[in-house]
Amino acid sequence: MTMNPSNCPQCGLDNVYPDGALQVCADCGHEWSGHAQAVDEVRQAVRDSNGNPLAAGDTVVVIKDLKVKGSSIPLKQGTMIRNIRLVEGDPEHIEGHSEKIKGLVLKTQFLRKA
Repeated sequence: MTMNPSNCPQCGLDNVYPDGALQVCADCGHEWSGHAQAVDEVRQAVRDSNGNPLAAGDTVVVIKDLKVKGSSIPLKQGTMIRNIRLVEGDPEHIEGHSEKIKGLVLKTQFLRKA
């Protein structure tokens, strides 16, 4: 049995375990959906090359020149990517647009928060 570090929302105790899609408190028997918590953990795990958390709508800067598949224009160091979107279930990639190239999917290891 693996213990979940979160506390029960009803009694506040930490004796919680997963049961399928639900979280169950062994002390009071309360059951709740753990999906929202899992989605929040994925969103919190999206970080730039310096370890700063990224959120949808942030502006990032490219830290090295990158070749772009399907384009003859490289993405130069220092290029700003505004209004990024997080990729659902993938904390290593973001989506965004530069001034010259639309529809980019970039690895977070090549970005820093502006």
